Amino acid sequence: MIGPFGRPGELVSAAPEFRHRFRTWRGERPFWAGLFTFTAGLPILYWPFARLDLAGIPLALSTTSGAGALVIGTLLLVLGIALCCRPHLRVFAGIATLLLAILSFPVANFGGLFLGVASGLIGGSLACAWLPPAAEGQPTPPDDGATTAVAA
Repeated sequence: MIGPFGRPGELVSAAPEFRHRFRTWRGERPFWAGLFTFTAGLPILYWPFARLDLAGIPLALSTTSGAGALVIGTLLLVLGIALCCRPHLRVFAGIATLLLAILSFPVANFGGLFLGVASGLIGGSLACAWLPPAAEGQPTPPDDGATTAVAA
C-alpha cells in the first residue's frame, strides 16, 4: 500500500540526500557567520522589551535605548539572513556586523547583556575571514611544504 508520502522507507532514504545537499549549500556560503550574526540580534532585541518577575519584583530593562536596540537588533537579523542568501556581500555584512555589535554595547543594554556583542563579534569576524571555495577550473596555489621561520 502506498501512503501519502510514497512507499514506506522513501522518506528515510531521502534524508541522506537532503543532508548532502544541505552540506554542499552550507559550504558555498558563510553559513556559520550568518548564524552567529542572526543570533546576535535576538538578545539585543529581547532584553529591552522583556518583562521579568524576580520573586514578585518586576524587573524591566526597558529604557530609552529601546529604539536603538530595535534598530540594531533588526539590522543584525537582516545581515545574518543576507550572509546566508548573498555570500558576495560577506565583507560589507561582516564589517557592518562588527560595527553594530560594538555600537550595541553602550546603546542596547550592554549589547543584550554581552550575549549579542559576543555573538556579533564572532559572526562579523567569521564573515570577514570567509573565502568562497575555489572553482573546479581555477588552479590552487602550490604548497611546496616550506615553512617560514620567525627571526628570534
